[in-house]
Amino acid sequence: MLRVGLTGGIGSGKSRVATIFAQRGAPVIDTDHLARAVLDPGQPLLAEIFRVFGEDLRRDDGSLDRAALRARVFRDPALRARLEAITHPAIGQAMEERIAGLPTDTAYVLLVIPLLVEVGWRDRVDRVLVIDCPEPVQVERVMARDGIDEETAWTMVRAQASRNRRLQAADDVIDNSAGSGTASLTDRVLALDHLYRRLAA
Repeated sequence: MLRVGLTGGIGSGKSRVATIFAQRGAPVIDTDHLARAVLDPGQPLLAEIFRVFGEDLRRDDGSLDRAALRARVFRDPALRARLEAITHPAIGQAMEERIAGLPTDTAYVLLVIPLLVEVGWRDRVDRVLVIDCPEPVQVERVMARDGIDEETAWTMVRAQASRNRRLQAADDVIDNSAGSGTASLTDRVLALDHLYRRLAA
């Protein structure tokens, strides 16, 4: 089974591209979803998060105030590194369990890993697909999507790997900058779907 790691900066359009792959029948495993699951109430990591980052992140119902945690770590690289050290092993294990549960005749699996470059998970995949767009476009999209100000959006963009660093890691690139039409995006996904099935054969 071929492992394709899909990555890209915040607001680049990873989810949109992953949805088109899923419509083609490709299994999609999104590590953002896994990251949320490992911090759900009752999960063992949650107690560690409260211990390290503060009980003030605990909501009245015992769940994690994810927005507050995100705001805290995005502005502090050292805190972000501590969060990643706690969560990434569990996310990686959950990802491997999901892959192991796929049918044995699966041609390829699309692993959506937003921080693939940053956390050094290149060796977990056979191919890297980067969804690319200029950073100002990322900022515009994140502001519109999350209802945040421009300074906060730039902080989030700059907290990730640079555009050039991601592109250097890429085997395949989809340009999803402003003006990229849905038809052309779908065509590009179809071409890559054929390529990945051929490589897996």
